Amino acid sequence: MADLSVTIAGIKSPNPFWLASAPPTNSGAQIQRAFDLGWGGAVWKTLSGPIINVSSRLGSLDYGSARMMGLNNIELTTGRSWKVNVKEIRETKRKYPKHALLVSLMIESKKEAWQEAVKEMNDTGCDGIELNFGCPHGMCERGMGAAIGQVPEYTQMITEWATEVAEVPTIVKLTPNVTDVTHIARAAVAGGADGISLINSVGSLMGVNLDTFAPLPVVDGKGTHGGYCGPAVKPIALNMVSACARDPKVGIPISGIGGISTWQDTVEFMALGATTVQVCTAVMHYGYRIVEDMIDGLSNWIDEKGYRRCTDFIGKALPNILDWGDLNLNYKVVARINSNLCIGCELCHVAAWDGSHQCIDIETGNGHRVPVINEPQCVGCNLCMLVCPVNGCITMVQQDTGKKPISWRQYQAELAKNPKFEAPGYVEH
Repeated sequence: MADLSVTIAGIKSPNPFWLASAPPTNSGAQIQRAFDLGWGGAVWKTLSGPIINVSSRLGSLDYGSARMMGLNNIELTTGRSWKVNVKEIRETKRKYPKHALLVSLMIESKKEAWQEAVKEMNDTGCDGIELNFGCPHGMCERGMGAAIGQVPEYTQMITEWATEVAEVPTIVKLTPNVTDVTHIARAAVAGGADGISLINSVGSLMGVNLDTFAPLPVVDGKGTHGGYCGPAVKPIALNMVSACARDPKVGIPISGIGGISTWQDTVEFMALGATTVQVCTAVMHYGYRIVEDMIDGLSNWIDEKGYRRCTDFIGKALPNILDWGDLNLNYKVVARINSNLCIGCELCHVAAWDGSHQCIDIETGNGHRVPVINEPQCVGCNLCMLVCPVNGCITMVQQDTGKKPISWRQYQAELAKNPKFEAPGYVEH
């Protein structure tokens, strides 16, 4: 049996599946039920000063029959009292000593206030503190959340305030609403953070009601920008997690967040450097029990691959991520169409001629119209394969160019020595 236990920043967890700080972790009763169903850890919904939330709060991006592909929220931190939350944190940790329990904090930007809050968390028995520097709405307008996480100097300063008095590991939650997330991650490291978690939600407007022209979700005929999460943000999260994992100036453990709903998503995040993953939207959509399939799937995959534990594959994909200038320009693939599987929809032809490189022609024979690849014109962009509704009908096949691998950087170096050096790669007509 695979060993799913992990340790991140000194925090032990029976498995890498954590609940993110969000509505599913708003109370002790919720987290305790989640632990009973198999979740390895949870980050308590963010504690802050007194707040008042609005109604309504959520907006959804649906795509075709897929509901909640993206979820927008304008909810703030917990609306429950500080005293009640602290009491339930103590009770939950006492009942579940082997599960990872962290508390998310978002405090006004005063050293005394931050340190008082951190000291109180020390006494709850929690395993760690997550500093929420990420929320892009509501709280940032009060000088908190993304207002901190978008400025490296503020990130470092407040992290220093917290770590100065913290008796448990401190993890900084990063906002994706920045140009380069590694600059903020480095600031967290400079402030003494034991780990980072990312990504928080992406600043967004969900849509507009075309009858009332009110932004969604609607609050008394008006609306505001909110935080975007769910499956649609997963590629953004993977990019930022891998960027931090690859940066030698970061070098601290990562908890991955953003669009995770399956064990396959989990493996991707861990292969790109995350030690644990945090789940929110999928639980809001399907409930806590999704963790049962996630645990079974991850365990079976580890066994099938011949690994023994999660640490055997954490970061394994990172060496395969290069800067564009280091990719092989002499690598070439072309599309191939299996005519036996083709249903004649001609989506590939339309995509090629209107949206790509005009490399798919239509041939007519025996009363049938059949798409055919013009291989010399094909640049291997993948578009035809991506739009094809039949799995396996269009595949990309590697071609032997007879040329040695060479990157753009290598080509520029050779060109500097020899101006007549042959250009690599495919030359477009």
